[in-house]
Amino acid sequence: MARSPIIGVMGPGEQATSVEQQLAYELGQAIAIAGWALLTGGRNQGVMDAASRGAKSQGGLTIGILPQSDRGGLSAAVDIPILTGMGNARNVINVLTSDGVIACGMGSGTASELALAIKVKRPVILLQVPPTAQAFFQSLAPDRVWVADHVPMAIALVQQVLQLM
Repeated sequence: MARSPIIGVMGPGEQATSVEQQLAYELGQAIAIAGWALLTGGRNQGVMDAASRGAKSQGGLTIGILPQSDRGGLSAAVDIPILTGMGNARNVINVLTSDGVIACGMGSGTASELALAIKVKRPVILLQVPPTAQAFFQSLAPDRVWVADHVPMAIALVQQVLQLM
């Protein structure tokens, strides 16, 4: 790959737990340290904000794909905001722009992004995702969905997948 990979981190917004937010922050840091660009939903909530803040803390590049047509609610840690005015349809952009997707936690928006990622054959790593959701998504694409127990494992899986691309 001639350009830096873009890694999408998807997860709950306002419903994100403190554990999910901490893991997302660590993911953002690790993605930046690896030299990859981070892509999130861009808002100043939950996993999106935490991952962006983590990446920025390590000097990483952050991209935020916002559902609205203005900068309201934009995470202060997003370098490149993409204003879509598309609402939830922006999830397609999140997935298609990402070379790999890491789910940190689970919500309905995250589930839709993972389903799209599987449909367009993007690699998916699940972190802090309930076992029933893990089983479901792995049943859809056992060769493209992996479960990570911690952030270093998620990053190692992304590195392995990127080498195959």
